[in-house]
Formats: sequence, C-alpha cells, structure tokens
Amino acid sequence: MKKLFYLQIFLPLFILNSCETENNSIPEDKMEDVVESLAIEKISGYVQKGPYLNGTSIAISELSSDFIPTGKVFSSQILDNKGTFEIKKIDLISQFVELKADGFYFNELTNGNSSAQLTLYALADLTDNTSLNVNILSNLEKGRLEYILSDSINFSVAKQQALSEILSIFEVEKLDIADSELLDITKPGDDNAILLAISVIIQGNLSVADLSELLANMATDIREDGVLDSKSLGTQLINNARIIHPEIIRENLESRYESLGQTVVIPDFEKYLTQFIENTSFEYTNEIDYPETGRFGENVLGNEKSIYSAGRYSISAILPEATSLVVTMTGNGCYLNNNPYDQANFGWEIVENPGILSSAQTGAIDIELLMEVTPIDSIGDSGSGPNIFEINVFENGALIPTWTKEITFN
Repeated sequence: MKKLFYLQIFLPLFILNSCETENNSIPEDKMEDVVESLAIEKISGYVQKGPYLNGTSIAISELSSDFIPTGKVFSSQILDNKGTFEIKKIDLISQFVELKADGFYFNELTNGNSSAQLTLYALADLTDNTSLNVNILSNLEKGRLEYILSDSINFSVAKQQALSEILSIFEVEKLDIADSELLDITKPGDDNAILLAISVIIQGNLSVADLSELLANMATDIREDGVLDSKSLGTQLINNARIIHPEIIRENLESRYESLGQTVVIPDFEKYLTQFIENTSFEYTNEIDYPETGRFGENVLGNEKSIYSAGRYSISAILPEATSLVVTMTGNGCYLNNNPYDQANFGWEIVENPGILSSAQTGAIDIELLMEVTPIDSIGDSGSGPNIFEINVFENGALIPTWTKEITFN
C-alpha cells in the first residue's frame, strides 16, 4: 500500500515537469518571437495610397506567436484627410498584429478622391515600433509573408525576404530598405521613393475595382514562390507605368497636403519609375497605332509632316483594348465633318467642333478633317495666307499632351 501511495504522488509531479520541459523547448530562432504579454499605450501611423480620407475604418487584429488570429480586434477610424490613425490602450498576447484599413483615398494621378473604397493590409511586429503605416507594399507582401511564416521562419527574416521579392518585380534591389510599415510617401529618402513609385505604377489609370483586382491577383501569383509569373499581370504594370506623368503626380500630392496645412517633401520617386520602365521584361501592349492613311485620305496623325494643302484628310488611330485617346485642335481653318450619317460608327465622339475629339471605342477610329483656307485682311486688302493650327494628342487619360503637332496649310 505504501508503494502505491508514493506512486500516486510522484506521477502527477512527473507529468507536470514533462509539460514544463516541453513548453520551454522553443527553437532558438523563435525565442525572440515569443513574449508573455504586451501592454501597448498607443499604436499610431498613416494609411496611404495617396492619403486615406477621414472616416476610413482601421482595425488591429491580435495574432498569436504562431501568427494565428486570436479573434481579438481593436477598431477605430482615421482622424483626418492625411490618413492619420491611433488606437490607445491595447493588451496583446504577442507582439504580432495585422492592420486592416478600408476606405476612400486621394488618387494622386487623378487629383481627386477615389470613387470607391479600397482595402489595404499590413503585418507588423510591435517589438521595436508602435508607429506603423499601411500602404501598397505592406499589402502586397502580406500573402507571401504568411506563406513563408508557415515554414516557421523568423518573422523579421521572412519580412525581408517577402519585401525583397516584391521589389524585384519592379526592378529594384535594395537590401537595407526599411520594413514596409515604416515607409511614408511624404518623407524624403530612397526607401519612401520606392514606395511611391510602386504605388503609382500599380494605380495607373485603373478604377478602384480594377486596382483591387490587380492587387489580389498579384498576391495570389507571388504567394508560393515570390515571383510574378503571369505575363498579363506584368503587362498591366508596364502599361500603367508608361502612362504616368511624374511631374503631375508630384504637383498633385504637394497641393493636396498644402491644402491640409502640411508641407511635405515628396521623395524622388521618378528615378524608380524610369528604372522600371527601362529595365522590365514585361511586354508593353498599349501602343496606339497611327496609320498613314484613313477612310478620308492622308492621316494627319500618321506622320511628322507639318505643311499641307487645303483639302480632305483623316484623323485616324488604332487603339488596343483598354486604351483611350483625346485630340484637341486650336487655330483656324480646320473643321470636322460632323454629319451623323457620314461619321456613324467611326469611333470618335466630337466633344467640340473643331476643338476636341474623344475616342468612343477601341479598334480603328477615324473622322474627316476639312482644311479650308480662310481670308486674311492685311492693311485693308483682302487676300489669303497660310493657316496654322496645333494638334495635341492625349493618350490613355494623360493630363498633359503625349505629343503635339503644328500644321500649316494654304
């Protein structure tokens, strides 16, 4: 009976010691990822595509040390039109969190607010920083980062790998770049310039729905190997990049923040935009073609010729899918044939005659241009002289002319 009594006491103690030993056998490379608990006074930062608008919802989800959501969520809203947020008094079981922002944003390409809401994410470690930003890069890396972490890789190592792989897509190599959630498009420096360049490349002239789809499709594509394999997605990126006018983006952002009472230093993102355009192997497919002739004769858009004779001409182009074209004309002596019967289904919309033409479809579009010599009074005498007008061509929603042409005829 005594032996049985001792066994009953000893066995629970043995089991307890075994459990303690098992719980303490954490791999050395994971020790830094484990904390007992965290009491955070405040988490704050910015949500940026361009800056998100006042009222955007922001949520911080608690993750376990194995990066699994616990179900505990801290919610708030952005405080102003600079994208500022803060959430106070947060108790966590680990230093890892997921941030989610959902709202409208200022579009730096269109110089206006987005027409719909866009959701962006970030995964972050609060060990050294509680000032965190949510942006395009933090969103792009999320799926890839989660996949890498499933192999029990250290969080900071996984972050560096995921971000490096994403930068490679955009022809950027920078091993010492800061974590994505520390970047800010309103601050100087190469790291912030990279963020802004990638943000504008992904935006292009896309609607919010198309932008959201592009982000989701890219995340799916790179999730397992960190490489963008889809040729169509790569083509979308270079097509976007080729329509961007950096000087307008810079002006739009500076004006926006100035209107909010903030003087900012927009980083030198232009060089990373150019670097992508010049070095990417993705195929550009949005080249608009201008044939030499059209339905009505010689195409005034189809060559560099500048001197013509009065007569009938074409304004013709061939537009690939997802492209657009606007042509403006200023000067005297040129008119568009706006007879509805003559121009039916030729693909142009006459916004103003003779001032503005806008493509109404893709594919081949054409319209008749008439050049007529107009009388010119000179010192009281009637006569005729050269007529001059200028053509400005705006491709794919460009806000400044893609190219111009001055025409003289008599």
